[in-house]
Amino acid sequence: MVELDQGADGVVTLRFLPPYGDNDERAYLDALGLVGRLDRRYALLTVFGGGGKLSAAGEREQALWFKATRDQMNRCCAGIAMIRPGATEATAAVFQRLWPFPVSLVSDEAAGRAVLRAHLGAIS
Repeated sequence: MVELDQGADGVVTLRFLPPYGDNDERAYLDALGLVGRLDRRYALLTVFGGGGKLSAAGEREQALWFKATRDQMNRCCAGIAMIRPGATEATAAVFQRLWPFPVSLVSDEAAGRAVLRAHLGAIS
């Protein structure tokens, strides 16, 4: 299941959770595409359920997305909070090398939203 919610509070939530379906990879990559085109201040909450893997082509498309959207993300994104089973601070550090804004691991959506609202408030 893939969902992309754009909250009125500036928090954009991308969920990629079980049960996984045949079209989830395409839906996830399309959702990334939408995030990459946002042209306003926002913060991104990613919620991953674990176990869902991208194909080699999907991994490549995701990597190209990171590269293609870097400038836009640097301009518009105030921070990212990740919920991901098994993620460690080293995982966050890998993503932190991609962008200059804060990348945080959080335990649940409420914690993630609190962190991201603080980031959005800090730049308003």
